[in-house]
Amino acid sequence: MCELFGLSASRVIDGPALPLAAFRARGGGGADNPDGWGLAWREGDMFRLEKAPEAGCRSADFERAIASLQTNLLIGHVRKAKYPPVNTLANTHPFRHACCGRTWAFAHNGLVPEVVAMETDSRQQVCHPDGETDSEFAFCHLLGHVTRHFREPGAVWLDALSQVSGMIARHGKFNFLLSDGEHLIAYGHDRLHYLESSDHGANQALIATEPLSDAPWTPFDADEMRIYRAGVRIRRSLPSVHESGAA
Repeated sequence: MCELFGLSASRVIDGPALPLAAFRARGGGGADNPDGWGLAWREGDMFRLEKAPEAGCRSADFERAIASLQTNLLIGHVRKAKYPPVNTLANTHPFRHACCGRTWAFAHNGLVPEVVAMETDSRQQVCHPDGETDSEFAFCHLLGHVTRHFREPGAVWLDALSQVSGMIARHGKFNFLLSDGEHLIAYGHDRLHYLESSDHGANQALIATEPLSDAPWTPFDADEMRIYRAGVRIRRSLPSVHESGAA
């Protein structure tokens, strides 16, 4: 049921130096996710987005993107079409929308169909999905909550994001990666792993649905949110618990 990959780093990294080849293989090769692939990565001051409604493991475009990209912030996705079971470009993750003066990218693993009605009925809509997926409706629903608190001092918007993520997760399965171009926000409802490293001042955090190497990846706690900036974890939230600062 779909898989995620994320990167936050303190320096620009070449695509071939990341475990993206292993991730690409999960797109219909080593795992049953044949219905689309996508990468959103920071390039300069913007998110570049490449995706296609085809099996990643057989996509020459996916292979070329890995070979050429250079970035320190990335969200990747390989899709198993569930809601709806239609693999079109508009339904392919990641999704990209504007909010609060920034461009945001989002990808989701799981199934939360009830969020479609929740967002449709909301009076706080800040974006309109281009496709039909519950995932993109969830993305817009999250941004609606972010908008209410983004200009408030401190990390109020992050607390709000954690709380609404937990609320959505209670309606199904909700693992996601979200970025505003500065932070990598990872929410692990029930299926996500992280791998953090620091070498001579170069910090890096990798997030994946399933471990993509023999290194010691660590599973998220249930409903855990981890927030990274430049490869360093700056915040961690658990249900009803908010912890600031990297530890």
